Amino acid sequence: MTRQSRPARARSGNRKQSDSAQITRPARHQAICSDCGESTTVPFRPSEGRPVYCSSCLYLRRNGVVSATRFPGSDSPASPGDHSDGNQADEGGRKSVFPRMVLNRATRTAIARMGISEPTPIQEQSIPHLLEGRDLIGQARTGSGKTLAFAVPLVEQCDPSLRQVQALVLVPTRELAIQVGGVTEGLASPQGLHVTLLYGGRSIGRDHKALQRGAQIIIGTPGRTLDHVRQGSLRLKSVRFLVLDEADEMLDRGFARDVDAILSQTPTQRQTALFSATVPDWVAQTARKHLHDPVTVAVDADLQAPPTVEHLVYSIQKTDKMEALRTLLDRRDGAPVLVFGKTKHGVKRLARQLDELGYPVGALQGNLSQVARERVMKDFRSGVAPILVATNVAARGLDVEGIAQVVNYDLPDSEQLFTHRVGRTGRMGRSGEAITFITPDEDRKWREIERGLGREFTRKSWTKERRSAERRRKAEAEVGAEGSAVRVRARR
Repeated sequence: MTRQSRPARARSGNRKQSDSAQITRPARHQAICSDCGESTTVPFRPSEGRPVYCSSCLYLRRNGVVSATRFPGSDSPASPGDHSDGNQADEGGRKSVFPRMVLNRATRTAIARMGISEPTPIQEQSIPHLLEGRDLIGQARTGSGKTLAFAVPLVEQCDPSLRQVQALVLVPTRELAIQVGGVTEGLASPQGLHVTLLYGGRSIGRDHKALQRGAQIIIGTPGRTLDHVRQGSLRLKSVRFLVLDEADEMLDRGFARDVDAILSQTPTQRQTALFSATVPDWVAQTARKHLHDPVTVAVDADLQAPPTVEHLVYSIQKTDKMEALRTLLDRRDGAPVLVFGKTKHGVKRLARQLDELGYPVGALQGNLSQVARERVMKDFRSGVAPILVATNVAARGLDVEGIAQVVNYDLPDSEQLFTHRVGRTGRMGRSGEAITFITPDEDRKWREIERGLGREFTRKSWTKERRSAERRRKAEAEVGAEGSAVRVRARR
């Protein structure tokens, strides 16, 4: 009998554990609040000797009020605004931050430091459900604030006194891991919670040191996270809050096996949240095996692209694409532009051509080392290289303010990728422009994308646009010449 290889045994074990992870976790348990005596529900089974608090009393305790007793003559427990022990002072306007939510003081302060006071629709509708311990599927367009929608309740439910991994966020790309980590760190650090990022492209020994120091929150890509799980350097048995960000990609064929293997190592009673700009039917169906009785929050779910984005779609010959791109870049007036190519080699070649022509350009594609990727992004954000040519890796979670224009130099393979690409501009209510080139051999693919989006775009001929532009320039030049002649005659 041949001996089964170690990786094969690991996969087999993960598959068995993944099946067990599909067992639905118990509902929330009824309990009596130890402070106010009111009935409440908690996401764990109450045990003798362990105090249980309702959300209002827990809020007061977190903010330094030990006793949350009722006021004389009152039939309801004290609310966060009822006590008068000096905590009602509105320090730094904290009470105006997410005012309709029960959050602890440190979280409000951290949100205020981000310059945020009112939640976006996805935050307002998701955070209360997640604070109650519900599983959730959240869908909202790109740039709507989904990261804060799960980061706030995640931090609220972690205990800094427990030196165990309590929360896990899985993301598809290194860039997104860094961005989500930045937001989460801003909320977690003031509360004594430690965040560790796990992603490829850097020394795994660095990860080991970070994990050995202890971390309550892990944000990682599936591949690197699974490496640590299999090496034993990451234990997930204490995870109580799990997030799949960009869930449509996380549950796709490329990541699904790794995600299943990771989830099989977490408790079945965990709380799980999925967030994405697009949630196709197959994603919702696949998600059911990972979630228990989830609530669905869909904000602008029928909009496949932000309404603040103006679309310009051009039919163009392949030989004219570079000239057309240069024309667009010459009009950009210094604003950041994101140009999407299809392949790693195509992106490198296009960036090299633009660089040789004198354009300040950077290239982002999968073959770059992590140091090189971070340098490219730094140059793009700072304006040193305000033109970024990228593969689809940049369509996931790339958050750079003020991207005025997205150019689909090469057509994406699906409507989901199209949505994520154009979502890099027109973010958070700002206006933006998305320009798409379609060559004759891409007509069929473009029609499939339009059907998937449920809308048709007006197409123009780039050749006609160029001729019209040339006629306008000639007319303007003639008018200018005539004006000069008139001024010369007048001087005479």
